[in-house]
Amino acid sequence: MSPTTPALADKLAGLRSSAIRDLLKLTARADVISLAGGLPDAALMPRERIATAADSALRDAAVLQYTESPGWPALRAVLAARETARIGRAVPVEEVFITHGSQQALSLLAEVLLDPGALVIVEDPAYVGALQVFRAAGARIVAVPLDREGMRVDVLADLLAAGERPALVHTVSNFHNPGGVTLSPERRRRLAELAEAYGFWVVEDDPYGELWFDQRAPDPVATYSSQVIRLSSASKILSPALRVGWMVAPDRVCRAVELLKQGADLCGSALTHQVAADLLADTEWLTAHIDAVRTAYGTRAGALVDAVRTTFGDRVECTDATGGMFVWADFTDGTDTTTLLPRALDAGVAYVPGSAFAVSDGYTHSMRLCFTTSDSATLTEAIRRLATAVS
Repeated sequence: MSPTTPALADKLAGLRSSAIRDLLKLTARADVISLAGGLPDAALMPRERIATAADSALRDAAVLQYTESPGWPALRAVLAARETARIGRAVPVEEVFITHGSQQALSLLAEVLLDPGALVIVEDPAYVGALQVFRAAGARIVAVPLDREGMRVDVLADLLAAGERPALVHTVSNFHNPGGVTLSPERRRRLAELAEAYGFWVVEDDPYGELWFDQRAPDPVATYSSQVIRLSSASKILSPALRVGWMVAPDRVCRAVELLKQGADLCGSALTHQVAADLLADTEWLTAHIDAVRTAYGTRAGALVDAVRTTFGDRVECTDATGGMFVWADFTDGTDTTTLLPRALDAGVAYVPGSAFAVSDGYTHSMRLCFTTSDSATLTEAIRRLATAVS
């Protein structure tokens, strides 16, 4: 008698691998300039300062033990102070929860806030990590478009007026991934008003908010309502390897997340939490470090945008890079960026086709370009190679 093969969960049927992660496997060749990855520059990460913090932490044997499920208490205290300054209202330590990167926070929140079939509103084009989480949760996903001022909150208002009732609305409020735009102050206030009027959560995903170039990012959406859950991360300002993300949410949400995290991994790393606490509490050093990262990224962003506009003219429209890590570009002549990609790889340059970020279909003439890991000259050469593939 042949064995019966055990089944996998039905929810896996609707999931697919991230097109970006799959693409990175194709762009690992040394002769390809990759504008595809959404990676911070390892050369700008503070290795010596991290090593000093780790050495200091390791002098206490307790740092090698389990820690509390919500995170190392000293790190939560540091983050409560930082978020208090950012939001403009007192954030108690009880409302700060440390996760294994902000992606884990999003995944745990989906389990806490969503029943199968619940409505989730996302921006379109969308952050693919959010789409993966919400699809795994069995949510019904409805997209609201972006423009140069971020989420079209007026479209959201129309959906609500027509009877849609989301459990949550997800927004990458600052220097959007992939759209490169920032939600305007007026729309932030309006989004908070709608959340309170219609009784839904807003998940404000903000890993890039400190990476502004010329002008600070606006006050968070959380400034205007307690129904906003903020997510952020040390990955973009310190190092992804620390795997330190955090959530700021009402105590009852944090306690629900704690129950699920205990079932997932018990707790985070006391060692990396203490390292992160050391670095984030050293405000003079941290300010100088982030300023240096901003300066480097701002120069690179300017070079990329200038190269795109100089090389392609009216043939390509791209966002102004005012912060973050990405530029969104649209071919105006009908060029299909998925069809173009193999020729671009042959020419020695990679990007992510816009269709990878579509909630359903669309963005066939668009692409996301990342400027963080190459210098200005390399970025200019990348766009020259892209023009060769297009012509």
